[in-house]
Amino acid sequence: MMDAPYSAGTILEEVALFPLPQVVLFPGALMPLHVFEPRYRAMTRDVLASTRRVCIVQIPEDHDIDDFGQPEVAGIAGIGEVVKCDALPDGRFNVLVEGKARARLAELPFRRPYRKAQLTILPCAGKTPDPALVRALVSTATRVAGIVRQCHPGFRFCLPETEDAGRLADACAHYLVLDGNERQKLLETLDIGERLERCLEFLVSQQTLLGGCGETMH
Repeated sequence: MMDAPYSAGTILEEVALFPLPQVVLFPGALMPLHVFEPRYRAMTRDVLASTRRVCIVQIPEDHDIDDFGQPEVAGIAGIGEVVKCDALPDGRFNVLVEGKARARLAELPFRRPYRKAQLTILPCAGKTPDPALVRALVSTATRVAGIVRQCHPGFRFCLPETEDAGRLADACAHYLVLDGNERQKLLETLDIGERLERCLEFLVSQQTLLGGCGETMH
């Protein structure tokens, strides 16, 4: 069940934005971040002193630059909360962000040192997906994770113990889908059945591409 502050339709004012290329935060996922730029050090200090909320938003590959030198960002992003933070002696931070919800951005006028937006929490829609589709996604995700683990022994991924098909798809998208553009599309897919289908199709395709890597390990 979604936390009350992240119920569909809830509006969150002045949430800090952390724009990153190829990066997407999904609900329920954990994302480690190394914060080193001065403006984002300031952002981290402000976030920790208030709501601990931060919006991780993707910078598209082909993006424009505004009058303040800021890159264009996606219109839908993942909002999360800092659940762990290690402050380093030189002012940098290692933080762990837990994804909470999808949100639509209405960016606020820029005030230094970092960007902020008003966020509207988005709903997830659609009927309960076909159980066979869910089983197929679980099976494919398990195989893909195994192939990745052969190539990168330090990789760790466990399917979440949940009957929530949307959260299952989100976990697979966050940890297993390699293409950042595809992850962004999956984040923007609000219909749960459609999201499962799209995630499954991409993982099947990705499994074929990764298969050669697993074979070279034998």
